[in-house]
Amino acid sequence: MNIALVTETFPPEVNGVAMTLSRLVGGMRARGHAVEVVRPRQKVELATGVTDAGALDYVVPGVPIPFYRALRMGLPVTGQLKKRWREHRPDVVHVATEGPLGLAALRAAHLCRLPVTSSFHTNFHQYGGHYGLTLGRDLALHYLKWFHNRTRSTMVPASDLKTQLESDGFERLAVLARGVDATQFSPAKRRESLRASWGAGPDDPVMIHVGRVAAEKNLVLAVEAFLELRRAEPRAKFVLVGDGPERAALAKAHPGFHYAGMLRGEELAAHYASADLFVFPSVTETFGNVVTEALASGLVVLAYDYAAAREHVRDGVNGFTAAFGDRAAFLAGVSTLLARRSDWPAIRAAARRTAEGITWEAIFDVFERELRSAVL
Repeated sequence: MNIALVTETFPPEVNGVAMTLSRLVGGMRARGHAVEVVRPRQKVELATGVTDAGALDYVVPGVPIPFYRALRMGLPVTGQLKKRWREHRPDVVHVATEGPLGLAALRAAHLCRLPVTSSFHTNFHQYGGHYGLTLGRDLALHYLKWFHNRTRSTMVPASDLKTQLESDGFERLAVLARGVDATQFSPAKRRESLRASWGAGPDDPVMIHVGRVAAEKNLVLAVEAFLELRRAEPRAKFVLVGDGPERAALAKAHPGFHYAGMLRGEELAAHYASADLFVFPSVTETFGNVVTEALASGLVVLAYDYAAAREHVRDGVNGFTAAFGDRAAFLAGVSTLLARRSDWPAIRAAARRTAEGITWEAIFDVFERELRSAVL
């Protein structure tokens, strides 16, 4: 197949969604499909004057994304895409983001009579409340439903999200889960020298959070969970990996935490593996790749029971979960995992075994099947 994949979030270093899309692109190309990535020119490319584009990337103009100015969203270049696809006709267009570029792609594909599929990666309508935009939630949900219902298939990363969206009126949904690279993320990447740089001894528990340092990640609860841990274990350390608008305020309020900033590759893997506990209280995820990365790294995970945790964490066996949105239950989870400290080695081993079974090849099978069905 010739596939046009349209996304605002590329190249893959940007965030978890982009990394997932990068995996799908690589997987499809490895299977012999031609994949052209349609994306906006990003900030780093404008600064350096160098476009980080592969041979099959089609780069369009962009503008900064509100509240996330490190990224740029594509402009509504419907005419440009229509001309492109009439000259270089793909078999199917897959739209991975619903912004101006995604909308332009949807319109251009319909004008060219091309089949369109989509994927639902981000709960934009839920993010609104964290930025004072509560009144826009219903409007955002209405737009997302309108957008995705104009495609032949919408792929979502978890079964509970599929159920939720179906109840909201979304149609033709399919679950396209996300894999994890259990070679990149592994307990073998643990470094005692890194732990020492955090001031942690061999037996001192280290809690880690990986993700954007922003309001929608519910970091207030992550901090509360760590303080609960530190009351029982005074030598406990807290490491935050990531960057975002809340970092300066958080560092001012809690200067004793370790702020690693944005990491990728081997350094990211080493930070995961050198911790002991992974805390993830976000309530706005469609999946949460960081949960499976933590499992692969052999960490004791504490997360709300939805999305990736609902799919892969068995409470008390390979990690711990709390009822969705229940702050008290989440904090009680800290007490529970502390009471089970002697079981941490078995829980960490079970987490690793779980991650080893979450393969990308199975994900590629589903994606390929959905695209073929749309073409028929």
